[in-house]
Amino acid sequence: MRATMMRTPLSLNQLLERAGRLYPESQIVSRRPDKSLARHSFADFYKRSRKLAGALLAAGLKKGERVATLCWNHHAHLECYFGIPAAGGVMHTLNLRLAPDDIAWIANHAKDRFLIVDDVLLPLLEQFRARVPFEKIIVFPFSGAAVPNEFTDYEAFLAGAPEAFDYAPHEEDDPVAMCYTSGTTGRPKGVVYSHRSTVIHTLMANQPDHWCLAARDSVMPVTPMFHANCWGVPYACVMMGIKMVFPGPHLHPEDLLSLMAAEQPTYVLGVPTIWISMAQLLESDPQKYRLPQGVRMLVGGAAMPEALIRTYAKHGASVSHGWGMTEMSPLGTVSYLKPELRNAGEDEKFRRLAMAGVPAPIMDIRLIGDDGREQPWDGVSMGEIQVRGPFIAGSYHEVATEPEKFTADGWLRTGDVAAIDRHGYVRIADRTKDLIKSGGEWISSVDMENRLMGHEAVQEAAVIAVADAKWGERPLACVVLKPGKAASAEDLRSHLAGAFAKWQLPDRVEFIEAIPRTSTGKFWKVKLREMFR
Repeated sequence: MRATMMRTPLSLNQLLERAGRLYPESQIVSRRPDKSLARHSFADFYKRSRKLAGALLAAGLKKGERVATLCWNHHAHLECYFGIPAAGGVMHTLNLRLAPDDIAWIANHAKDRFLIVDDVLLPLLEQFRARVPFEKIIVFPFSGAAVPNEFTDYEAFLAGAPEAFDYAPHEEDDPVAMCYTSGTTGRPKGVVYSHRSTVIHTLMANQPDHWCLAARDSVMPVTPMFHANCWGVPYACVMMGIKMVFPGPHLHPEDLLSLMAAEQPTYVLGVPTIWISMAQLLESDPQKYRLPQGVRMLVGGAAMPEALIRTYAKHGASVSHGWGMTEMSPLGTVSYLKPELRNAGEDEKFRRLAMAGVPAPIMDIRLIGDDGREQPWDGVSMGEIQVRGPFIAGSYHEVATEPEKFTADGWLRTGDVAAIDRHGYVRIADRTKDLIKSGGEWISSVDMENRLMGHEAVQEAAVIAVADAKWGERPLACVVLKPGKAASAEDLRSHLAGAFAKWQLPDRVEFIEAIPRTSTGKFWKVKLREMFR
């Protein structure tokens, strides 16, 4: 017997067509560099996304070629999310917070052909432009200033597109976007998403106990659109006709609160660093600083302290804590109260909301202990989280399959160690690698150690994470100097500055006599953490 269902391929174009036909009056609000607001309707977005696709095809873009973006959160970046795949291309979001050397390496590895960049980010582009052979650089005049003649003006590019446009033919497994991991172990690795994986992730993540977004909502994504596709939320907003409020480059809590007061979003998303600073403002003057009543918050990228969730509840906001990774599209778990826990005490409820949450649908999850055996869901037994599913990466772009990332039976090894209780709540305990996660962004301790030990005065160096009230974690460098050599903390930070972005540099450098070692001769970072807790 055979099923009788149509074999219609899943496609982002279906979401774009739905948005243009059903929600033409929905709004997209973008905050410009001068803090003024630009407003576009979904009818504008639909037309402009298709114009972008037509212009890219007219410029010679071929199926599967990469178009990089170096942009803040705004309406034109959203047009890239749909216009580039509509032309058969692959949108590749570049992380503007990385060091120029890293951006250049990533763009070259991805073989980016075209680049769409904000005019306010041209100074950043100039720091690595000579090392990346972009065929065409298209500048979005975000600030309203004239685009330099050596570049292509984004608005002129759209205006010059052919009137007729047909979507590029594709299969549902064809790529639509790619993001690179943060290079936590060695070089960053590319994750390539398909029409199929993106649509399934969107449908899965927007379930009532997860994002639960509807046309009546208004969403403010503080999460960068270059960070794991803004967690996938823009796709759901387009699918459901939801008003979007983009903050542009203005991510200071006071700026975000003023935008929230003006536009009254019902749903906001971002990393804990943002919300820690905002909570301080809310607590300092509750009459001056207020949240929209009943606003929902999705928090990810790092653990959200229970005390912070309680603070926001006091100010009328409900917090959902999520966990995932670039390789997972990225949502893996979301915290919410299951029916059997609705009558639990307040302390128990907040404890649950501070966990990573309950596993997402259409995804398998397991815990594997050090002995290689699957661990029970008893809330105590620990193991590495491993996942598989239709929106989970099974390999990396142009990288040989790595056994430390993918198991022989086809599961993704996340590198996070956790316990899962009988209700299905995941509690992240540690990481298998010695990584630092600062403000939702990873910093590689190994890369920093290698760089430090390249300094002429340094004999040994180990970098560990230390808790930080604002950023979650910050790197601390433990350094052993060579006999007779001298170096200051500032000397070492200056040495690191050539290879790391400013925000990645360690706030503290501790000079010690020797680095503790394990029985196998490795740096014993557990002991270092005990020393500098």
